[in-house]
Amino acid sequence: MRAKVFLGLLTVAVAGCGVSTQQEVQMGQSEVQQINRQLPILNDAEANRYINVLGDSIARLTERSDLPWAFYIVNSPEINAFAVPGGFIYVNRGLIERTATMDQLAGVLGHEIGHVVKRHTVKQMGQMNAANVGVVLLCVLTKVCNSQAGQVGINAAGSAIFSKFSRNDEREADDVGIANVVRAHISPAGIPQMFQILMSARQSTPGLVDGWFATHPTEEARIADTQAKIDLISPAVLRTLTVDSPAFQNFKSRVAALPAAERR
Repeated sequence: MRAKVFLGLLTVAVAGCGVSTQQEVQMGQSEVQQINRQLPILNDAEANRYINVLGDSIARLTERSDLPWAFYIVNSPEINAFAVPGGFIYVNRGLIERTATMDQLAGVLGHEIGHVVKRHTVKQMGQMNAANVGVVLLCVLTKVCNSQAGQVGINAAGSAIFSKFSRNDEREADDVGIANVVRAHISPAGIPQMFQILMSARQSTPGLVDGWFATHPTEEARIADTQAKIDLISPAVLRTLTVDSPAFQNFKSRVAALPAAERR
């Protein structure tokens, strides 16, 4: 019955009709059940508490504060993050380990929250086949599909099931992400800084960021675009915003000390 309901919701989304908040949450909850069975979710209470407190501090101040926001850490060295309809955000351990300051991680969360706020995720997930969403996310957020067969599966599904957000969607999520973190009294400087980290990683360790660039059309222009938006904010306001915190550094150290995911 749940599968039928979920497929029905996807049909509505694909048809371009309106999806209510309740339907969106149901869609997300159905996907989360699949995703959390297939992805190596980091099971550490302290780390999970921090990512949810940080995420909530941003999401609860948006126009969609009514969503049941939840944030998960995927125990994978790949650098990636992804949002699911209904307010469910996944961040890879590899991305967390690449950040230097709290505002960089907050910028990623603010961006992914922006995709949910603007309902980009409803549009994107509406293209997915309910039976395949968990498998595709497993392939993109980890390296379990590095085999030729796995790559064929990604290539066949990628454009329709796990397509990139459009450049317009990414630009809008960038703009909303900046507004999201500033509203939460966090510096937006971490957003272009994180893009620079990703671009540098693409040169040094491309295998760890392939998934990010497969799903987020990141390019040098976005660094300049986001910095230009930040430059419009009063310097007096920017000076009051939080860049880093001891709590974040403790969180990052804890994540780095946890064991890697067991091979499946």
